[in-house]
Amino acid sequence: MTLQASEFDPAAAALVLFSGGQDSTVCLAWALKRYGRVETVGFDYGQRHSVELEARDTVRAHILEVLPEAAERLGPDHRIDIRGFGEVAESALTRERAIEMDARGLPSTFVPGRNLVFLTYAAALADRRGMDVLVGGMCETDFSGYPDCRRDTMDAMEQSLRLGMARPFRIETPLMWLTKAQTWALTEELGGRALVDLVLEDTHTCYLGERGERRAWGYGCGTCPACELRAKGHAEWAAVNA
Repeated sequence: MTLQASEFDPAAAALVLFSGGQDSTVCLAWALKRYGRVETVGFDYGQRHSVELEARDTVRAHILEVLPEAAERLGPDHRIDIRGFGEVAESALTRERAIEMDARGLPSTFVPGRNLVFLTYAAALADRRGMDVLVGGMCETDFSGYPDCRRDTMDAMEQSLRLGMARPFRIETPLMWLTKAQTWALTEELGGRALVDLVLEDTHTCYLGERGERRAWGYGCGTCPACELRAKGHAEWAAVNA
């Protein structure tokens, strides 16, 4: 997981799909270490809880305190309103529904087509901003079973965007093959304990929008699938680094 100095490209520009959660925050730090210009994009897609969107602003405000050397690389943030999409793709993230498995064996938190829509909007923005790299926190090692988080989906989407926009897009997924424990380890590698603390205090992952109780792994209900993955990964990483 060590990032070699030769991998830094001062001429390259990347747009990070940034939700304010753990994974996208690590991806933002990863991109700031690798690319000469980095911008972020987030989406209001009719989420049940605004806490996710609020977390974006908090993380953006604090990340340069952890990575001050990246101050000249971090460009503007973009927020795109696609709340109409949430009306179409109903899920437990956009409606008052129980978190359960559906007839396809997918959790009700799955928002059909969400990452595909995000990447299409992000690519259109990146084209306007003169950027060829899209960075996302998709992962199929420790994940909730979402088909649009798989690398083969990303490969197909990358090809479609290249063909459809006549631009040599790359979709980078630095967490794709990492467990959540390894993601915590990468966090420390990228920014030391200060970045770990930022993830613990400022990022939001919980599907239920709960931020009342501070746990060892951060804030959340502790029972939804996102919290369970985050807590399990943190416990495994902490056991090795005790």
